[in-house]
Amino acid sequence: MYQQMIFVNLCTGDLGASKKFFTELGFTINEQFSDDTTASVVISETIVVMVHTKEKYLQFTKKEVADSTKTSEVLIALSAESREKVDELVEKAVAAGGSVSGETQDHGFMYGRAFDDVDGHTFEVVWMDPAAVQG
Repeated sequence: MYQQMIFVNLCTGDLGASKKFFTELGFTINEQFSDDTTASVVISETIVVMVHTKEKYLQFTKKEVADSTKTSEVLIALSAESREKVDELVEKAVAAGGSVSGETQDHGFMYGRAFDDVDGHTFEVVWMDPAAVQG
């Protein structure tokens, strides 16, 4: 059965630092789709972050590339299996050179935190109580 995937394409100022950051979070690099201009970061079986050098990224767009340390071009939200896993991933991100972004959101049934990667891209990590999702 076909399973749809999402490929998030991001621009980096330092491909080596970006690869190191994401592997320190526990994600893997798919070397088959990586080279000296791109890293294919496997988040899950259906989510892949393609991190490109600016030169490579510009091959896919005619638009100006946003400076992600100054502007927000996208908010990437990742689900987590528990509140503890939310905290764990954000703490790993900070230890790997990222930074906390925004305030912790705790609504009881939903808990979330966010971090910026080494290039300033914002990743939100969210847990939602399965009972709340079922309604």
